[in-house]
Amino acid sequence: MSDSQIQSDAARQSIAKLQAAYSSIRQQMSQVIVGQSEVIDQLLISLFSRGHCLLEGVPGLAKTLMISTLARTLSMTFSRIQFTPDLMPADITGTDVLQQNKSTGEREFRFIQGPLFHNMVLADEINRTPPKTQAALLEAMQERQVTVGQIRHQLSDPFFVLATQNPIEQEGTYQLPEAQQDRFMFKVFVKYPSFAEEKQIAIQTTGGKPKEITPVLSAEEVLALQSLVREVPVTDHVVNYALALVRQTRLNQPETPAFITEWLSWGAGPRAVQFLLLGAKTRALLQGRTHVTTEDVAALAAPVLRHRIVVNFAAESEGITTDRVVERMIAETPSKESDLSRDPRFKTMFAA
Repeated sequence: MSDSQIQSDAARQSIAKLQAAYSSIRQQMSQVIVGQSEVIDQLLISLFSRGHCLLEGVPGLAKTLMISTLARTLSMTFSRIQFTPDLMPADITGTDVLQQNKSTGEREFRFIQGPLFHNMVLADEINRTPPKTQAALLEAMQERQVTVGQIRHQLSDPFFVLATQNPIEQEGTYQLPEAQQDRFMFKVFVKYPSFAEEKQIAIQTTGGKPKEITPVLSAEEVLALQSLVREVPVTDHVVNYALALVRQTRLNQPETPAFITEWLSWGAGPRAVQFLLLGAKTRALLQGRTHVTTEDVAALAAPVLRHRIVVNFAAESEGITTDRVVERMIAETPSKESDLSRDPRFKTMFAA
């Protein structure tokens, strides 16, 4: 939409509704979840951006509780799949069952829907199931459909996969392939609480009745707000900034800095740019702005890129993480339009 259109009364009302929903959901979740403000923000940004989210953290940090509480704030169908080594693809997608038609007496196949046929799906400990079952999620996450036999079955809309995984216990786990990680908009690290937060958790969870959660948005309202996000305009400079960040991660390119060649073995693909811009649009609206800045892009660079770039052995041996790579890229990439356009690394890219 144009700048004049986004200032219309209807647009302002929609933006106000998005902000009110954001505040209400955060308030509802704060009754159950102590702290983790940044994680909740990133979950909500992925929700309104129509993206999937992967949460990684050690056991006991309320990853599953956080997702199930978010589901309770939304009037949408929800299912939880506990991923285990013996889980089969048909256990999550559904299967054809041979049944007898009582009216005709003939036998016919009937499709029984699996737990993927809900608006919000919690894939708990997604790295505990073999690649065959992990791959069954790929079509669902990208195409919003599953294929059983020769028939495609459309999934509910909206549809979100919110997955969790444990980074420390590796027995009986199967690392997600890069192609599947790329389907997740964000990879979010859930960290330990502070002393004050942990004290509040201890008091809150060992006494009193569980808090009642009131639904805030329906499925139709979520779809409307997702459409609003995609209509937010983005200037060429912000797009160029997102491109500059992502294209730096690719080896053997004119704009690739020396430290990337030294530290990375693989860079991010085009989905990284798409998710950076969508997330930046959502972040801007949630903060009451109808324009996107490079600060919005930089704020989401780590959760978007950390699972799309791969550090090499030399970097790992020095303790270099993907987050450190992203942090250095942001520090060395000019955010001002005039500085970015004059940077010799990006002149060729922008000229094309």
